[in-house]
Amino acid sequence: GVRERRVGRQLGGDVVANAPYNAVAVIKQGPELLVEGLQDAAQPVQLRLRLAAACVGGYGLDLGILVLTYVMLGWGLNIVVGLAGLLDLGYVAFYAVGAYSYALLAQNFGWSFWICLPLAGILAAFWGVILGFPVLRLRGDYLAIVTLGFGEIIRVIFRNVDSLGGALGLNGIPAYTNLFWVYAFAALTVYVVVSLVNSTYGRGFLAVHDDEIAAEAMGINTTRVKLLAFAMGASFGGVAGGMFAAIQGFISPESFVLVESVMVLSMVVLGGMGNIWGVIVGALLLSFVPELLRHTVDPLQRSLFGRLIVEPEVVRMLLFGLALMLMMLFRPAGLWPSKVRKRELAEE
Repeated sequence: GVRERRVGRQLGGDVVANAPYNAVAVIKQGPELLVEGLQDAAQPVQLRLRLAAACVGGYGLDLGILVLTYVMLGWGLNIVVGLAGLLDLGYVAFYAVGAYSYALLAQNFGWSFWICLPLAGILAAFWGVILGFPVLRLRGDYLAIVTLGFGEIIRVIFRNVDSLGGALGLNGIPAYTNLFWVYAFAALTVYVVVSLVNSTYGRGFLAVHDDEIAAEAMGINTTRVKLLAFAMGASFGGVAGGMFAAIQGFISPESFVLVESVMVLSMVVLGGMGNIWGVIVGALLLSFVPELLRHTVDPLQRSLFGRLIVEPEVVRMLLFGLALMLMMLFRPAGLWPSKVRKRELAEE
């Protein structure tokens, strides 16, 4: 009995002595254990998604992931443009920051997807605040020009700094091609956006969007509201960028040009500013239609004229510009506008 008590005290002392190390181990393994539990619980859904991916093939899978990525980008920009009324033409910068943050953290530190992706969103939100401070008093065209310059500055930095990959970009990024988690993050994004719209902060965004002076007179801290809008919009862009890097396994500065910002903004405008469901419609149209044209324009021209006269990319841009012109003329509120946007246009 005495020997057993001695052994028990010794074991208990070892446990107490190693408690800090045990706690660190639990903290390190906690996210991984949580992810494993979620994966086990989501196995039926994953099985259905794998069957769907097998049916549509690799091309359909890539197109579905592209659409979900654009949807997340559209929701993030919709917070800034649609809710807060801040015209941002440099949103692709946060997309790039998220992608490069994920790539550098995964390559240099060997951290897992579940650590790198949230950090990518946090770092993008930090840069959103950095951008928000100098432009607090700017609105309209002036704000658009400043954000446009910010987006180009970020791209030029990534292009010219060799430690960030330079013009050749970064390759060998640990890939994580799981359609289920892309879909899960898109669903989480829409849940956060819907909760935000119905919260006090969402009403603050709408108040600043309607009349900033009146909102400030009513006691709303417009500085904090603007910074929060930039930070939250940037965080969604950063998460989308991290997922893009994890899926592609390669990123370069040419993936984050001004055209990407214009494309995401067009999705928001086409679908309906301020309406999260309208953003989905815009993302679907501007993602699927170009792919449809890519497979129809070339064969159609060859069958009619015997040769290719206009490149599919040129036709896509022409139709894209024509669609935006027609939308602004006949349906400026978008295909699925929000009630606030409808009221604004009715008052004008």
